[in-house]
Amino acid sequence: MTSPRTSPARRPNVLVFFTDQQRWDTTGIHGNPLGLTPVLDGLAGDGVGVDQSFTCQPVCAPSRASLQTGQYPTTAGVFRNGLALPRTAPTLARSFRDAGYATGYIGKWHLAGDHTSGPVPEEDRAGYEYWLAANLLEFTSDAYETTLYDHDGTPHHFDGYRADALGSAAIDFIEQGRGQTQRQDQEQEQGQEQDRRPFFLFLSFLEPHHQNSRDDYPAPTGYSERYDDPWVPSDLAALGGGNWREHLPGYYGMVRRLDEVLGQIVNALDEQGELEDTVILFTSDHGCHFKTRNAEYKRSVHDASLRVPTVLRGPGLRGGVRLPDLVSHVDLPPTLLDAAGIPVPDHMQGRSLLPLLSGADPDWPPEVLVQISESEVGRALRTDRWKYGATAPGLDPWNDARADTYEDACLYDLHADPDELTNLVDEHAHDRGHDCAHEGILAELRERLAERIVASGEPRPPITARRTAGAERR
Repeated sequence: MTSPRTSPARRPNVLVFFTDQQRWDTTGIHGNPLGLTPVLDGLAGDGVGVDQSFTCQPVCAPSRASLQTGQYPTTAGVFRNGLALPRTAPTLARSFRDAGYATGYIGKWHLAGDHTSGPVPEEDRAGYEYWLAANLLEFTSDAYETTLYDHDGTPHHFDGYRADALGSAAIDFIEQGRGQTQRQDQEQEQGQEQDRRPFFLFLSFLEPHHQNSRDDYPAPTGYSERYDDPWVPSDLAALGGGNWREHLPGYYGMVRRLDEVLGQIVNALDEQGELEDTVILFTSDHGCHFKTRNAEYKRSVHDASLRVPTVLRGPGLRGGVRLPDLVSHVDLPPTLLDAAGIPVPDHMQGRSLLPLLSGADPDWPPEVLVQISESEVGRALRTDRWKYGATAPGLDPWNDARADTYEDACLYDLHADPDELTNLVDEHAHDRGHDCAHEGILAELRERLAERIVASGEPRPPITARRTAGAERR
């Protein structure tokens, strides 16, 4: 079965350009005034810019599991870092491969558990054929030292800046293989001709994630200096703490170089005559709050952790559309399949964005669900106006994937308080026994959150008012 949006004779290539720990407001389309992302802004101007796009788990492995499966992290079996994606999981790579695509993965994987930092066993690659990656790229590379491992586990060492190395590998894939897998290359050398196939390439960067070994944001040489007097997002300026003063210049320099690499790949596609037949998705796994909300960079319910830039461009995804609806990571895999004319499998828990572009999905959910692990066992709901979070005190956020019951943790009015500075649950907890202006809102959001938890595949939990007024402010 082929979607009417694509020709049965020519299915589009699909390229995912995936960054790590990139806030939505690093981009020009979201108001950053520094000119960091002219290429991405141009793709949005000609394609589809998703104005409100959110991870469904603000930490590396769970968000990556969602993008590979179209499922929530608990359903996919990767609710925190250190867990491997189940080897039999239905994945994007397998869907594209079964539809006749050549599939390739380049860069950071982070879905083979903690048993390896470098080579990933073939059975842990989720069905990708071409492979040039490292499980934990942050531990097999530095800014100017990159090691990736091929299909056979052979290391390949790259000089130059890390993002450039990954971009060059992607261009080689496009120009030399154009969808040919390593096994196909070997067969061709033996005289067995193979038809050219459309490709699905997932290109996964570490930038602009910090370098773990020294808690630094190493931009290319000379790039940090360009942003010594950076524009400061309003939440960081208002909160005042954290380490953004030290790290924003390097962070912005990394974002700038990523956009330049994106430009090189777009040019390569154009030179190969593939650009107009390629669906490009740009997104990130989660954001970054620079230790203003907790002792590290994410794992919180705030938009600085959750909201990411998302742009699509390609056949069926043109016109400079700005999509206002709230979108979750689980919606992106079905969108890619739909754009390629491949039926969306029933196991995926998200919905394709393509019907939204034609106004044909009046039942699109008015909120997104977020799962939180490692810092707490929590669930959150993000609507256009409200951010509501519930947590399960006393559980182990490293070992407990979910809770049987939750209680109020936070409520923010995003219209009045877009930087999420005033937790209205604190007000309610202190005013208990009196008429609270937000009791009706809390009751409604508890119900909506419970419904979304059920829809994600978990049992319906009771969600109650916070039991103690002295809990830590969020």
